[in-house]
Amino acid sequence: MNFRLGLMMLVALLGLSGIAMADPAADAAAAAVPVPDKGDTTWMLVSTLLVIMMTIPGLALFYGGLVRAKNMLSVLAQVFTIFCVIAILWVVYGYSLAFTDGGGMNSFIGGFSKLFLKSVDTAITVETFSKGVVIHEMLFMVFQLTFAAITTALIVGGFAERIKFSALLVFSVLWFTLSYLPMAHMVWFWGGPSAYDAPAGFLFAKGALDFAGGTVVHINAAMAALVGSIVVGKRVGYGRDPMTPHSLVMTMVGASLLWVGWFGFNAGSNLEATGTAVLAMVNTILATAAAGLSWMFAEWLLRGKPSLLGVTSGAVAGLVAITPAAGFSGPMGAIVLGMITGVACLWGVTGLKHMLGYDDSLDVFGVHGIGGMIGAIGTGIVVNPALGGTGIFDYATGAVATEFDMAHQVWVQMQGVGTVVIWSGLVSFVLFTLIKYTMGLRVTQDEEREGLDTVSHGERAYSL
Repeated sequence: MNFRLGLMMLVALLGLSGIAMADPAADAAAAAVPVPDKGDTTWMLVSTLLVIMMTIPGLALFYGGLVRAKNMLSVLAQVFTIFCVIAILWVVYGYSLAFTDGGGMNSFIGGFSKLFLKSVDTAITVETFSKGVVIHEMLFMVFQLTFAAITTALIVGGFAERIKFSALLVFSVLWFTLSYLPMAHMVWFWGGPSAYDAPAGFLFAKGALDFAGGTVVHINAAMAALVGSIVVGKRVGYGRDPMTPHSLVMTMVGASLLWVGWFGFNAGSNLEATGTAVLAMVNTILATAAAGLSWMFAEWLLRGKPSLLGVTSGAVAGLVAITPAAGFSGPMGAIVLGMITGVACLWGVTGLKHMLGYDDSLDVFGVHGIGGMIGAIGTGIVVNPALGGTGIFDYATGAVATEFDMAHQVWVQMQGVGTVVIWSGLVSFVLFTLIKYTMGLRVTQDEEREGLDTVSHGERAYSL
């Protein structure tokens, strides 16, 4: 009995020894394939939810409070519906055209390899900004979906209170396809740090920096809103009848939701829960606060009273300006960027708007256009390590570049701004003009006077 027991124990030990000997090879093979970190996954899930909150209800309430009461519900419906439409289009073809290689030397638009999310599932990963660090591709896809949706929804503020709902939906589909997707590809598409020499988007390859969407989101949408406000035409009674915001309470609530949601927008764009995400969050607080205060104090000085609309509008301008620089600027650079932007955007919605005479209903260009340009160009300055910035990371060497040429970087940033201004402006003009002379852009004057809530939707935001 003892002999048999000893023999069994010897066989067991030899078996365990064999398993133990096989373990190191298996562990090495497993270690060679990076897997998503649960902390990064959680952060990106939260960031995605925060950006959704920015749009619905944040942007919807911010815009809704700025229009007259008879148009409140129409703005809510426009923003909400656009989010739904773009979400579907993104998974059908948007993600594929924005974030795949178009083939050959095409650096302006992607290809069709991931139509209908082909080969995009929870088992597939994509690299972040750190070599060997990955997240689920489906998570990256849905995070980027929210950017596409809020960008398209931002445009409605340029011609609020007078556009036909059907015309807006047709424009949104076409503009998303012809302007947003090419810009997203040009600025954000690349092979990742492990394939840095792979084909990349036109502006990314030039070295243009846009951490979270100064060009892709804000200037892109602002140009469409500006062109739309001109082609659609001014509101009936503009410059004669009072068109004051009907609920600054709603606007303040919306602005607050935007600010909170923007942490997902900016810090989430790091794609990892690291120190850079923390830096982006800090900068998003400081630039926003500085811009809100600079707008408020400038208005106080010029008009004798500080307004709630002024401080909230300034805060949004600060959010816009820090977006491209969020992960590149130092905290002090963010404050300076915010202070400059607040005053500049105040001029944009007053002096520039009146000088040129366009009716940008909710000042999309004055805030997102001017603020986006200052932020995008200013990124080339505040990224400077001598000014507290992070410097430019060299993915070929895996370290921050030892030399920084600020003049060159500012020039590259200006090329990015120029590209989106020309492209979005041209695409928007063609689309608005085409729709104007086919299905028509705006409601009749009588319908406009009645209000879009009842005319377009048969409902009222408020009971009488």
